[in-house]
Amino acid sequence: MRTANPALSEKVFTQRMPVGDALGAMTIQGTVNKVFVLMILLLITASWPWSLFFGGQAAKVMPMLWGGLIGGLIMALVTIFKKEWAGITAPLYAALEGLFLGSLSAILEKQFPGIVIQAVGLTLGTLFSLLVLYKSGIIKATENFKLGVVSATGAIFLVYVATWILGIFGFNLTFIHGSGWLGIGFSLFVVVIAALNLVLDFDFIEQGAEHGAPKFMEWYAAFGLLVTLIWLYIEILRLLAKLRSR
Repeated sequence: MRTANPALSEKVFTQRMPVGDALGAMTIQGTVNKVFVLMILLLITASWPWSLFFGGQAAKVMPMLWGGLIGGLIMALVTIFKKEWAGITAPLYAALEGLFLGSLSAILEKQFPGIVIQAVGLTLGTLFSLLVLYKSGIIKATENFKLGVVSATGAIFLVYVATWILGIFGFNLTFIHGSGWLGIGFSLFVVVIAALNLVLDFDFIEQGAEHGAPKFMEWYAAFGLLVTLIWLYIEILRLLAKLRSR
């Protein structure tokens, strides 16, 4: 089972993992419930920097942005390597990412009024649309499909890493990250690939339930889906910002 999401790796089910645990086995409904819990936590913490920014205390937002970003990355790594802790680390990750996303969203909303509600709507619409397409069998997580999505995701990651490294030495790839048609086209491609990663996440959750994974894997799978949703939301924000900048 191939997936581009590092949190939802096929190695999870090939490792020596007990089937079920004292609390029972992983279920799809249990995972869905935990996704909602993580989303609520994210929204609660996101509202804090948002209210500060538009309440005249914008100076307090930047520390929250960087603290949420760095703290979220640390919690993500801990969750990936200690998946049995996901019941604790996944909610902490969601809360920290809420600080980051709330700060980032407030800053962009100030520049481009209305952009956040558009990005949220497109993200949720993409999530539910792909879920319907997946459940109806119109989109199937075949091995070739997975290989294509994983390869494209890896290529995007390499482009971002190369851009970051070149930026350190003063080379800025403005044609990719700018608001020109090439930059918009690149962002649109990234949004499509991020959206298709949701299909791999859905497949991972189904496979986990079928394998009778331990109950804590519900938190782990919910965390993995949230990682993809956050990436998708950020990329949609970037795309909308580029379009508004023209």
